[in-house]
Amino acid sequence: MVSATSHPSRLKYLSLGVLVLQTTSLVLTMRYSRTLKEDGPRYLASSAVVSAEVLKIFTCTFLVFMENKYSLQAMNLLLKEEIVNKPMETMKLAVPAGIYTLQNNLLYVALSNLDAATYQVTYQLKILTTALFSVSMLGKKLGLYQWLSLLLLMAGVTLVQWPTDSTGEQKVLTAGSQVVGVVAVLMACLSSGFAGVYFEKILKETKQSVWVRNIQLGLFSFVLGFLGMMVYDGQSVRQSGMFQGYNAITWIVVVLQAVGGLVIAVVIKYADNILKGFATSVSIIASTLISYFLLNDFHPTGVFFLGAVLVIAATFLYSYQGKPASSAVKV
Repeated sequence: MVSATSHPSRLKYLSLGVLVLQTTSLVLTMRYSRTLKEDGPRYLASSAVVSAEVLKIFTCTFLVFMENKYSLQAMNLLLKEEIVNKPMETMKLAVPAGIYTLQNNLLYVALSNLDAATYQVTYQLKILTTALFSVSMLGKKLGLYQWLSLLLLMAGVTLVQWPTDSTGEQKVLTAGSQVVGVVAVLMACLSSGFAGVYFEKILKETKQSVWVRNIQLGLFSFVLGFLGMMVYDGQSVRQSGMFQGYNAITWIVVVLQAVGGLVIAVVIKYADNILKGFATSVSIIASTLISYFLLNDFHPTGVFFLGAVLVIAATFLYSYQGKPASSAVKV
């Protein structure tokens, strides 16, 4: 009995750890790719989003192939039964797919118009939106300590990423571009909270494989992302191709984005969206430390250490309330 309950718990925290590693790597490589100066055009953000969805579809298809003991016939029967023969179930994924596609493009817009500190701090509002949507859509009950932990987390991450007066070079951003960046982040936070909880609701209401669900999600995301790319970047695609400006760093970003979607799906299956938010916050601290020790572009202050302590305290506070709540099963 003990080993049966410890196995899901081990999977939960293992998936959260992998998510921290993936998110940290993605933040660092994406930031580097968007600031890297090269000859020729920069890669299109819309193209990177589409490429990540294609890679995710192929990866999930292979995982379904593995689950069916490497039988093409069994896999084809399963996909036909779950995707083609259940059109209404499949169409449910169109809503989060469209929102996720919009969110991914908005984050590129935000990174192009805001400095890293402002972007990362503001984007943590998705933790609050996720909690609110979890309460309203999933009927979750958050205790007093959990609400306090959310407030502590937001305060801690804000302090960790608080911009210092020494970053004068970043003040060249125009007021217009800052408004565009902030609006993009706020819209991404709202869409992230809603789409994440909506997808969690679908996953936990069905016994269908999480990989099949991601194939459905990826198909809609690919179609919508491709249409968006042709609408907004169609002229550039026709002139220089979809993969213009791609290099090794770009492909690393694409792979990390594709893997990130799968890791998040596993986290949602074994944990929940709020714990996912905490893992993302820890990854921000990790990326900040890496920026200091390896990139030498960040100098920690007393405010930084205070924020780090608040984030760690918030993580333990939420876990303290989360363990008793996990024993209750609500149909």
